Amino acid sequence: MASRLSGYTASPSAALRPEPVEPDELLQIGDRVVEQAHGDEAIEVVVTWSLETEVRAYEGEVEAFTSSNSAGVGIRVVDGGRLGFAHAGSLSPDVIAEALADARDNARFATVDPHAGIASPDGVTVPQLVLADERLRSVGPEQKVELALALERQVRALDPRIIGVDSVDYGDSWSVGAVVSTAGVRTASVESAASLMAYILASGGDDDMTTGFGFSVGRHPDDLDSERCAADAVARAVRMIGATPVRSRRTTVVFDPWVTAQFIGLVADMFSADSVVKGRSPFAERLGDLVASPAVTLIDDPTDPRHWGATDTDAEGLATRRNVLISDGRAHSFLHDATTGRMMSAASTGSAVRHGFRSTPSPGPQAVVLLPGTREAAELLADIDDGVLVQEVSGLHSGVNPVSGDFSTGIEGMRIRGGSVAEPIREVTIGSTIQRMLTDVVEVGADLEFFPMEAAGVSLVISDVTVSGSGDD
Repeated sequence: MASRLSGYTASPSAALRPEPVEPDELLQIGDRVVEQAHGDEAIEVVVTWSLETEVRAYEGEVEAFTSSNSAGVGIRVVDGGRLGFAHAGSLSPDVIAEALADARDNARFATVDPHAGIASPDGVTVPQLVLADERLRSVGPEQKVELALALERQVRALDPRIIGVDSVDYGDSWSVGAVVSTAGVRTASVESAASLMAYILASGGDDDMTTGFGFSVGRHPDDLDSERCAADAVARAVRMIGATPVRSRRTTVVFDPWVTAQFIGLVADMFSADSVVKGRSPFAERLGDLVASPAVTLIDDPTDPRHWGATDTDAEGLATRRNVLISDGRAHSFLHDATTGRMMSAASTGSAVRHGFRSTPSPGPQAVVLLPGTREAAELLADIDDGVLVQEVSGLHSGVNPVSGDFSTGIEGMRIRGGSVAEPIREVTIGSTIQRMLTDVVEVGADLEFFPMEAAGVSLVISDVTVSGSGDD
């Protein structure tokens, strides 16, 4: 085992505290900070601790094994309508005291904002979700290493056209977080995660090189399916061998679940009230309007434990809840945190999100899903005489204008001929607008899949999309 772990590294902080902290410890840290509030001063404290492990396999050996933990606090102070924020990457009492002092200094120099404030408990019951598997704490390095090595063996054995492995990784994390405030918020949560990822290369000869990826995620290594992960990576790589462009046309496209998840994640971002108040959403002022096909019901539901974005409380410590963004094609509601709720005379929807303790909260989607239809992917394809199955997109964020909704992105996938999947295509672009694509949704599939991102996916049939390419049919 010594040779296999020769690439092991640990951060200095991990050496100081390698064992997980308990939620009560973080709550007590938050309690001590809010107890120092002066007069009418409002204080909110976010405290986090996490332990992460990564194993990378290469040619039957461990290329890298890293294990490290991180901890920190983020403190918001609101005094007289002025908001200050500071953070620190340590749970040392002296460092936290300095962060509190910095937050107060920042508040003194801030501009008065009538909407500045922290979240207050709203009476919504916190859902009882089990998001951590205690068994992860006893999984040893040998088992983690073997998972990565076994996945690499499986990938290389599946198809002779696999000529290289870019990376094969096992990863896991144990995360603890707490939010405490002078407004009465006091919550803590624990989450665990485990994953397998494979990125591979395939060749059909000459210069015909293709790539593929596969993954499996769960709360514990026992949840992972290495065989499916390997099979998905190989299938994605080899199916694109011999791919060519197609001629330009307007046609029906079918997004596979992986692509749909990315697409609806973008749509859900446009329903953030922060985007609305800043004039960056095409759906501003459109609540109640028909903005999509009646087949479209878009939901953000972090209370669903199947979803990778599931969580019992949001980044301000309020209970999460099921929020309907589009209902039967009509814009239904925006996602709010406490601040945008005050700005728009609405209530928080339990949708505050942060990028760690170093950032302040803003409203955003956490666990987005389209309400599934009743037919599987093969049934949807059988109805299409000529079209394109989109299985990968590139430059999605850079190719979408969140203000106008303009949509243009490169794709890879397969032709659809006579209701069946045909030859592979690439060097192709699809173009439309988010608004038109939502309106032109023909059907939503029943094949719901959950991915390691803020959105789940289903097959999605969209008519009359511009496909641009330089090939022949």
